[in-house]
Amino acid sequence: MIIFDQVSKRYDGGFEALSSVSFHLKQGEMAFLTGHSGAGKSTILKLISLMERPSSGQVRVNGQLANKTSDKMIPFMRREFGVVFQNHRLLFDRTVFDNVALPLIISGESPKDIPRRVRAALDKVGLLNKEKFNPIQLSGGEQQRVGIARAVVNKPALILADEPTGNLDPQLAKDIMALFAEFNRVGTSVLIASHDLALIARLPYRALTLKNGKLIGGGMFD
Repeated sequence: MIIFDQVSKRYDGGFEALSSVSFHLKQGEMAFLTGHSGAGKSTILKLISLMERPSSGQVRVNGQLANKTSDKMIPFMRREFGVVFQNHRLLFDRTVFDNVALPLIISGESPKDIPRRVRAALDKVGLLNKEKFNPIQLSGGEQQRVGIARAVVNKPALILADEPTGNLDPQLAKDIMALFAEFNRVGTSVLIASHDLALIARLPYRALTLKNGKLIGGGMFD
């Protein structure tokens, strides 16, 4: 599903965000990216989602060499995965339903299919009764669930999440992780960047640990 082979990322000014990182996330696997702030977790997610390109090495996503992907093909590749953000990135001038429907509208899905698929996604995250609400009327945990519903409404092969529990209390964080595990159980690959080491330690998934842009544990590259 995801292969990093000796991947480095340098920015203007010489800052090296990643240095020779190698790992393999297999199809249907769920894993965590951990490490201190600035360790390189978000950079890895940006490389996978084609928001950034590596300075050296190879990044493969779902069999495609991301390094060589043309700008024209990026929107099509991005349909293969859903992204969940820490700050939700919801549109507060639209309803919950409209926020979740947005990826389907952008990808040109049939207007007849959109209501059914949106409600199915909201049902999975326990918010079917909140479809007409504005996101500002929801709690932080509920807003994060809307973000997850939006990420999975396209039935992606891969879910990427960047600190999805960073602003939540321990119980809500546990509930959100349980949602990701539920999607993983039906075959979706999941990669979550998180600094919540206590929560990760209680879960039965691999942790890829970064320090100063280098992968120091959990790579299992093969």
